[in-house]
Amino acid sequence: MRIFGMFGLMGLGLALPVAAQSVEICPREATAQAIVEPWEDWTRIFSNGQTRLAVLDTIEPAAGALHLMILSPPYDELGGRACNLVSLAPGIGFSGIAFGALDARYDPARGLIFAVPVEGYVPGEARYRPGTLGLVVNQATGQVDAWITPV
Repeated sequence: MRIFGMFGLMGLGLALPVAAQSVEICPREATAQAIVEPWEDWTRIFSNGQTRLAVLDTIEPAAGALHLMILSPPYDELGGRACNLVSLAPGIGFSGIAFGALDARYDPARGLIFAVPVEGYVPGEARYRPGTLGLVVNQATGQVDAWITPV
């Protein structure tokens, strides 16, 4: 598992494809069992506890097992939050997420805005490519937008 390995590659100028990210309603892999330990290092809360980000390790595929789970408003009729999973592509996670470098801010017009360094495995090139995963979470609508900016 390559959670911390991306910083050595950042200086190589390699880039993840800009369109290579996926946001989907949490599938079965998005479980508490997949939260990377220790939980206090791999989860963060925002908006007075209403929004939580957590890094998940689904174990497989080994070079793309890390995903970012977002629990956020709006709440459903039973009081549960929306759950979204951000991945490199459907069913394929990131090979590295530098969660300690997560940057967060709030824009009243857009919502919560996050940026976190990530890296993804490129099978055809047998290497890892770094980028910055950008996210906007609109807590009013539940919309989550994600993109990768090449490094």
